[in-house]
Amino acid sequence: MSAPPRSSPLALTVLCLLHYKPLHPYGVQRLIKQWGKDQVVNVSQRAGLYRTIERLLAAELITVRETERDHQYPERTVYELTDAGRATAREWLDTMLAAPKQEFPEFPAALSLLLLFTPREMLAALERRDAALTDTLAGLDASLAAESARGLPRISLLETEYLRAVTAAEVQWVRSVVDDLRAGRLSWSPEALDALADGQEPAAGG
Repeated sequence: MSAPPRSSPLALTVLCLLHYKPLHPYGVQRLIKQWGKDQVVNVSQRAGLYRTIERLLAAELITVRETERDHQYPERTVYELTDAGRATAREWLDTMLAAPKQEFPEFPAALSLLLLFTPREMLAALERRDAALTDTLAGLDASLAAESARGLPRISLLETEYLRAVTAAEVQWVRSVVDDLRAGRLSWSPEALDALADGQEPAAGG
């Protein structure tokens, strides 16, 4: 048996869905979308799902149960969880819940490189971000309302609750920066940023 693959949201999701029942890759992808897990797991490219399944299979965390043959569809390989896969899923889940992981999303990276932009350019970009986040927040509110109306238990809504809380916090922060840019409380000059990049003390008022 090879070393277990590194944990990832998609790998954990595959193991957890196979804990529910044996599935072929298309069934995994369909359930991820049907259960709304595509909000937190990227399955936009089916090739990524197949690569993940191959890694889990090589590590003997899953195994082939059968190959379905139907004249209406191509052959489909059905996978099921192994005992090692069941134990690994629980270990990954515990670690992901308990241990914050340093991640590298795009937005903080962009904020760290604003020497390319003027205050006016940053204001325009953040105004567009505010509009996009507001739409996302409305969608999450609608999703929570619909899921609650279906009588789903709160445990099945927690990832949407979390995304809603994080998005609302980001909206509040982005709007505070937009307000500061509009009022002139946040400003800079190319010269001040160039000096900062060179390790020099920026001039007062820069």
